[in-house]
Amino acid sequence: MVFTRAKVAVFLDGCFWHGCPEHYTKAATKAEIWAEKVRRNRERDAETDRILADAGWLVIRVWEHEDPQRAARHIAEQVRMRRG
Repeated sequence: MVFTRAKVAVFLDGCFWHGCPEHYTKAATKAEIWAEKVRRNRERDAETDRILADAGWLVIRVWEHEDPQRAARHIAEQVRMRRG
């Protein structure tokens, strides 16, 4: 989700696919393949964050396990602050 005027980009990351530090667990089958996929996703996430930040964007990443109302309040607050 993007808020173009405020230059805020929001990503909703799945705990398994993006390697959540709280909930990520190694896959039961094809563990090496999945671990590499998650490693590459995290690497790409970091690169995306850097590119957007360099362009003046605020990146907000929300984990799938986070409280949606709390996340929405945080996002709204950041958008309001950046829009002045």
